[in-house]
Parts: sequence; structure tokens; C-alpha cells
Amino acid sequence: MKKRLFINIHYLEIGGAERALLGLLSALDPEKVDIDLFVNQHTGEFMSLIPNYVNLLPEVPEYTCIERSIKDIVKEGHVGIVLRRMWAKLKHKRYLKTLTNEERKHDYSIFQYVANAVEGTLPSLEYLGEYDLAISFLQPHNIVLNKVKAKKKICWIHTDYSTIHVNHDLELPIWNAFDYVASISDECTKTFLQTFPELKDKIVVIENILSPLFVRQQAELEDVSKEMPDELGVVNILTIGRFSPQKKIEGIPHICAEMERLGVEFKWYIIGYGSDTEIQEALDKYNMQHRMILLGKKINPYPYIKACDIYAQPSIYEGKSVTVREAQMLYKPVVITDYPTAKSQIITGVDGVIVGLDEIDTAKGIVEFIKNKKLREQIVEYLRTHDFGNEKEVDNIYMLMK
Repeated sequence: MKKRLFINIHYLEIGGAERALLGLLSALDPEKVDIDLFVNQHTGEFMSLIPNYVNLLPEVPEYTCIERSIKDIVKEGHVGIVLRRMWAKLKHKRYLKTLTNEERKHDYSIFQYVANAVEGTLPSLEYLGEYDLAISFLQPHNIVLNKVKAKKKICWIHTDYSTIHVNHDLELPIWNAFDYVASISDECTKTFLQTFPELKDKIVVIENILSPLFVRQQAELEDVSKEMPDELGVVNILTIGRFSPQKKIEGIPHICAEMERLGVEFKWYIIGYGSDTEIQEALDKYNMQHRMILLGKKINPYPYIKACDIYAQPSIYEGKSVTVREAQMLYKPVVITDYPTAKSQIITGVDGVIVGLDEIDTAKGIVEFIKNKKLREQIVEYLRTHDFGNEKEVDNIYMLMK
């Protein structure tokens, strides 16, 4: 008899965790498991990529209100949720005032406050019946924990906890109530346990599931030469990511200016979305519009990865970058900055290069890599002879359902 699996995620915008979910869904065998996918908001370009054997559950109006603009949900009459979200915002502000200056240097999120506040307004999903396993793919994890009936429940870590600040006492009861906590890498496990050492016995490592065959097939579907022309003597660099402080895309114009000063010919293309105010200000400040080109959102980023000469991820922190691994699957030399988990993803000089976090150090490192054609060729050859697929990670999911 087939097992029943429930999976929850906020939405399916273009992002690393969302692509990781699509990898998991594609790896699951519909002959072994019936999959119900509950997406809080049916929004995002990746909605169209859900495999046809996955049962996409209908939207529930209250669940769509967790992250949408308050103005919109007021118009729809969800006054109770609005009041609870406002109360959560107030509590969060009060908490921030208790932080030290050192703690304020880290990223911190309001999501757990909102989740706790609105949970009581969300209808139960137990009418769907009992599942063998329920997965909460992105934090906060309240929905799977308290609204779904399942024999076992698992929640996911997708980030590096050494770079963010969380309210330990607020979040611990949520994490601790799950049967398992899935980490995407040993390094993510290490930093997570520095914040939540009490959860050591609940950790299971399940890497992001990625298929080289899928990535390479998608890379052949479009010709992007008009957007990313192959110009003689010009190195095309590509970065993919949301416009958020974590990805440090607003720092790229400074990096470009330093690279130009060091005398290399290049263009740096960006695929992403979000508020670009800081990026545009930096472009104007350094006058780098001729070097850094914003391509906007792309449902299928793989033809662009195929067209680049170097893939770069100049982030401040990552859990384990999905796009870096996908670039390696397309045999692209990769440059990442030396964020805390970098060495868990790249062996520098073997399958990519790690450069300094500071903009000037990043620029120097990339310029050295551009000039070292022999090293780039060696890395490409290494990538061509190694399999970066890990579809067998799905077996860990099956094991949890036994």
C-alpha cells in the first residue's frame, strides 16, 4: 500500500529553497507515495513546474493572508488576521529593543512572531486525513505542526544560523515538537546546533535533491544569445538570487569597479527580483551600468547559466546554494565568497574557487581567476568527470515513512 505524504511551502516564487522542493517532488516515485502539496499562496513562476502526479491542494483563503500585504487582506475582510499581524509586529519591535549591538548586526526575522499570532485564525487541515509523513519545507513550521495530522512530522533548515539572530525561547518549542529536523548539509547542522543544541538528536541530513539530467535538458530549451552575447575577449559572469542583503547583489557594482580598475574585460549579468533601489544607487555611484546588467526574473535560468563563462555567488551567507550546484552540473567554473558554509560546498581550486568576502578582495579573487585560464580549464574538466546528482537522497524520505 502506498504511503501518504503532505508537504507545505509558502509559495513557489523563484528561489533556491523552491527549486530544492521541485527537485524533491521530481525525485519522489508516484508508485511508492501519494503526494499532497499545500502551497499557502498559489503564486510564483514555479507553480507551473509542479509534476503532474503531485496533488496540488486548493488554496485556503486564511492561509493566503500570512504574508500578503495588510492593505490587500483588509479589503478581503480578514480583520482578525490583520490585527494579529499588527500585534506580532509590535511584539517583534519590543524584542528588538532588547538586543545587544552585536546581535543587531545579524539578520532577524518577524516570521515566527507572525506565525504564532495568526495560527489561531487558520482552519485545521485535519479533514485531509492522516498522513504517514508531513513535511514543513520552510520556516515558520507552525502549519504542519499544529494543523496537519500525521504519524511523523519533519521540518527543514535551509540557512546558515551563524549569520542570523533568532529568539531561541520563542522558536525552540516549535522545532522541538517535530519528530525530525532535516538539515541540507553538515555545516548547516553545525551552525543550527550552536543556536539550538537541545535538538541534536532530532537532526537528519537530507541534501537538496538536484537532477543533472533535468538541469541539462532545461538548459537547451532557449537561445539567450541576444541577452547574453558572446563577445570576443569579454568574460560573461552570472549571478542568480533574490535582491536581499543576504545575496549582497548591491555590492556587485563596487566589485565591478575594482575589477575594471584591475584591467579585465567582463560583463556581469544578474537574474533576480525584488526591490532594486540599493542596486540602482550603487550602479549610479560607481557608474557600472556598462558592466552590470540586470536581466530580471527568469522562470528557466539554466540557458543563462549555460551561456556564462563563470558563475559567481557573492553572498554574505548561504545554507547550501542550489544554483552553485546547478552551475557545476552545467560544467561552469564557480566563484563563491568565503561565507561561513562555503567550504562545505566548494573545494577551492578543485571544483570552484572561494574568494574574500570584502568587495575589494572579491574583485581581486575573481580577476585572478579570470587570468588563470589553466585553472579554469582544470575545474571544467573536473566537473565534466564527476556526477553532482543526488536523487538517491529521496531514499531518506522513504526511510522516515517506515
